[in-house]
Amino acid sequence: MGLCILAASRADALWQFYMLFFLGGFLGAGAIFAPLVANVGNWFKSAPGLALGIASAGQALGQGSVPFGIAVLIGAMGWRGALATMGVIMLVALVPLAMLIRQPPRRTLDDTPGNTVADDEPTVPIPPNAIVAWLGIAVLFCCICMSVPLMHLVPLIQDRGFSLEEAGSVVFLMMIVAIVGRVAFGKLADMIGAVRAYWIASCWQTLLVFGFIQIETLDAFYFFVVIYGFGYAGVMTGLLVCVRVLTPLARRASALGIVGLFGWLGHGIGGYQGGFFFDLTGDYTLSYGNAALAGVINLIIVGSLYVTIARRRAALAFAS
Repeated sequence: MGLCILAASRADALWQFYMLFFLGGFLGAGAIFAPLVANVGNWFKSAPGLALGIASAGQALGQGSVPFGIAVLIGAMGWRGALATMGVIMLVALVPLAMLIRQPPRRTLDDTPGNTVADDEPTVPIPPNAIVAWLGIAVLFCCICMSVPLMHLVPLIQDRGFSLEEAGSVVFLMMIVAIVGRVAFGKLADMIGAVRAYWIASCWQTLLVFGFIQIETLDAFYFFVVIYGFGYAGVMTGLLVCVRVLTPLARRASALGIVGLFGWLGHGIGGYQGGFFFDLTGDYTLSYGNAALAGVINLIIVGSLYVTIARRRAALAFAS
């Protein structure tokens, strides 16, 4: 990923950016997230929600600090210098950190050689493939909703007459608050269950996302993103904990990869439709309205998953 960003700083044609960022995402960002999160979840048998919330809080910090930092670097040295600096930082920081990661210990159930399955397997009355499909479809719509302010909040604020640095500072504040939100919703998932926590965070995000287009002042943006950022951040933590507690250990990393695929697809669709409808209408109303609609669909899907699990568990308990 660092090498692709470095190469992008020397690109001079649009197709080169497409190719380099595809490779950077496919071999870098996409290959880091799923195994890293699966590893964290497998290390912690108790309170996995809090552990995953803390780990994913780092992602929120990156999502906020990188756009803000890049905006400052672009102003100081231009976009080529900014990309080159970011590529060097990635290589210097991420490669040594990756070498420190260790596999979690495995717990044996008996003395049979090779029988090393963990004793924290989920007891969910739904096949793993169905769980992955259910969560994948849910996160597709969830990320369509989430991606619109992530990708279009800065230009929305600039359209209100504020500078790039001011717009970037709003996103930075939102992500700083998101650090607290991810940890808090991780703890909430341990307390009330992963699916419930994910639904609450999704509801928070869906109810507030359309409010961005109603704001006109910079102070109002600062105030609003504090409220929005805390709740929206819990979506990612809730999703990660859902995969952790609803899928077996042998399928956990691949399940995260598949669910993550649908999540990134949702980000792509949401970001694209946001720009498309703005170009079509000259306004962000449809873009953010579609985000809210996608959020409602996600809520329905997650709610049906929760009800299905509850009913099947009740049926099994009654039968026994």
